[in-house]
Amino acid sequence: MNVIITASELAGELAGARPPVVLDVRWQLSLAKAAGEPPFDGRVAYGAGHVPGAVYVDLDRELAGAPGERGRHPLPDLALFGSAMRRAGVSAGRPAVVYDGGQGWAAARAWWLLRWTGHPDVRVLDGGLPSWRGDLSVDVPARVEGDFEPVPGATGLLDADGAAALARSGVLFDARAGERYRGEVEPIDRVGGHIPGAVSAPTNENVGADGRFLPAADLQDRFKALGATDGAEVGVYCGSGVSGAHEVLALAVAGIPAALYVGSWSEWSSDPDRPVAVGPDPR
Repeated sequence: MNVIITASELAGELAGARPPVVLDVRWQLSLAKAAGEPPFDGRVAYGAGHVPGAVYVDLDRELAGAPGERGRHPLPDLALFGSAMRRAGVSAGRPAVVYDGGQGWAAARAWWLLRWTGHPDVRVLDGGLPSWRGDLSVDVPARVEGDFEPVPGATGLLDADGAAALARSGVLFDARAGERYRGEVEPIDRVGGHIPGAVSAPTNENVGADGRFLPAADLQDRFKALGATDGAEVGVYCGSGVSGAHEVLALAVAGIPAALYVGSWSEWSSDPDRPVAVGPDPR
């Protein structure tokens, strides 16, 4: 099953006999509040125009729990997540497509959560809303309750101890920008650096200038060069489990299964007893 879908493919499926439910997950990691500016509001962006029939999903409230010791975007309460997905029309027997404003991080977070909790057919719109060539709608679609019941997967999720162990026994990718990995800057968390043994693999290198994923063969070459060779167990983390989900999606495009450390650096770095590595060397 494909994990991404093009805009033309989505348009064709929406016009077909079995259209997917479409989720608009526009979100931005914004430091505007610190600068005295209003933060990005995905609901306002949705109201200004969205893919016809799409339903808005709030990443901070519906795809994550409250910030705290488990990180800035910990796993959501599964009962609340399931309720939100059903309100959005998600059903196990109906395909789902998610998109965001083009960066792909938020859509990937929704994709990962739905896949991890058992949805059999969910894809991300490659390139997000900017790739859509059809008309936009300002109408909120009539509510059609879905039947999706989330059941957490046995694999695909790492905690802090699991991430530390995988950095020693397999391949743990750090999806943040290289300067944050090296500890040269840290605009958000308590301390800069990376989990000892993790390999720098910035998410933005998985896409082209248009925001769409590189061809699968190119992604395979990239990840294999970074250590994801045949048989290697692979995991990913980022700042708070959002851009890391995008890297897990890129790995899936390349045909490489990977687990996500949802707490990521925001959880790891909050504990002063956890080791921190700095510089370009994984160790």
